[in-house]
Amino acid sequence: MVKHIVAFKLTGTPQERLDVATRFREALLALPSQISVLESMEVGINSNPAEEWDVVLTAVVPTMADVSVYAMHPAHLEAAALLAGHKADRACVDYEF
Repeated sequence: MVKHIVAFKLTGTPQERLDVATRFREALLALPSQISVLESMEVGINSNPAEEWDVVLTAVVPTMADVSVYAMHPAHLEAAALLAGHKADRACVDYEF
């Protein structure tokens, strides 16, 4: 199994960032029913104003190759498009467990 963990830093006012993060979270949480290789999806929105990163996701897929299947799936691409114009930074770690 592979955990795919991604953190995003967004642009805009705190309220704008929260609005974008909320829409993004809702779209991501719908993906396990749409993408067969996606075992699970967890999405957290930062509630600590002292921190700079806004949202983090943890997806679980069976193999490292399935990370690409998930990433290129049209439903994932549609969810990722919600961040267009709002993404300041992205950090990712994929590891087998």
